[in-house]
Amino acid sequence: MELLVLIVLSIILLVIGVPVAFAFGSSGLIVGSYLVFFGDNPYILSFLPNRLEGIFSNTTLMSIPLFILMGMILERSGIAERLISSIAKLFGSLGGGAAIGVIIVGTLLAASTGIVGATVVMMGVIAVPVMIKAQYNKSFLSGVVAASGTLGQIIPPSIILIVLADVLQLSVRDLFSAAILPSILLIAAYILFVLAVVFFLPHFAPASPNPSNFKSLVLPTLKAVVPPIVLIILVLGSILGGFIEPTAAAAVGVVGALILAFLQGRLDLHLLHIAGRETILFCGMVFAILVGANCFTLVFNGLGGDSVILEFFLEYLDSPLYFVLIAMLVIFILGFFIDFFEICYIVLPILAGIAIHYEINMLWFALLVAINLQTSFLTPPFGFSIFFLKSAVGECIKIYEIYKGVVPFILLQLLVLVVVFLFPKLTLDSEDWGRILRFIF
Repeated sequence: MELLVLIVLSIILLVIGVPVAFAFGSSGLIVGSYLVFFGDNPYILSFLPNRLEGIFSNTTLMSIPLFILMGMILERSGIAERLISSIAKLFGSLGGGAAIGVIIVGTLLAASTGIVGATVVMMGVIAVPVMIKAQYNKSFLSGVVAASGTLGQIIPPSIILIVLADVLQLSVRDLFSAAILPSILLIAAYILFVLAVVFFLPHFAPASPNPSNFKSLVLPTLKAVVPPIVLIILVLGSILGGFIEPTAAAAVGVVGALILAFLQGRLDLHLLHIAGRETILFCGMVFAILVGANCFTLVFNGLGGDSVILEFFLEYLDSPLYFVLIAMLVIFILGFFIDFFEICYIVLPILAGIAIHYEINMLWFALLVAINLQTSFLTPPFGFSIFFLKSAVGECIKIYEIYKGVVPFILLQLLVLVVVFLFPKLTLDSEDWGRILRFIF
């Protein structure tokens, strides 16, 4: 009975508009307090302080504020904006070139900042007017920009991968390594789709009507591209090579971003104030969700909710295959309505216990979840990338045009999800990459 009250109460709080962190945290505290004072489980909340202490002393989670700060510095210093402008001009003279340039920019920004909202808004403000001037189809360009902005969810150093590693008790280094091949597949799928559109529907992605001199743009583009690539190599290379831990690598990234901002002449107290404030606000939201989710799952598991779900799968769907399929479907549907942080911290701990029971490869399972959660950023009606883009472009592109544009990219992401599902050996950990690199070199 108490378990049902816990679930119904959390749903009611969500429906009336209570933020997710407080809805789940409050329902957990209310039902937990009832059990302490009037129920038969007086110790159900006694482990909550230990859980909260574990959150704030978790070295893996400490890397999240640093990676966010690195991204904020790169964004606010104008380095990301310069990158977008340079590549858009370089490729604009080619049919579909601006779209391919946006995908490349999305890839570089994902590997250097990983902040989806900022990336989509910047590309919406800078690249979209260029593509509209070149008479790109509005739905097509909307899909390219929105989808390219979500690459920060799967390409290391993705915040979502760090969160998944923490929730599923995996090595961040191994999960970053496992994400490399799927990231390459996804980028290749985007570019192939653009080339197919150029081939079959050339009027959707024409060349710029005022092409610039390609040779004159190469040097400025290199100047814009090389510094972020050097930073990416320093940060990701140090993690994947096993030289330093992710938190230390994130600190290196912050120092590198500060150096780049200084070289651009943009490093000042105002930049540090803005970047620091936005980092604190973002991290406050993340850790509020984490605290609320821990309170909810503590009471949920204390009431035997995890056992109820496990018994359901064992009785009606006693198969690891069915479990993974249903888990992916649940995560995909939830992605329409709630943020990936809530899914990671509230839903995933419940599913993780069942995955462990079935002896599923957790690295592979985490990768499937990551790709699935990335798709949630594009799925109408509540995909975050859709609304970030709409806020950036204003009335020049209608919301239904953005909805139409993201559909092919949702299908491409689901295709990559299916490929990774069917071929688990694509999930390569850091040791696998080490053997591959030793073989090559």
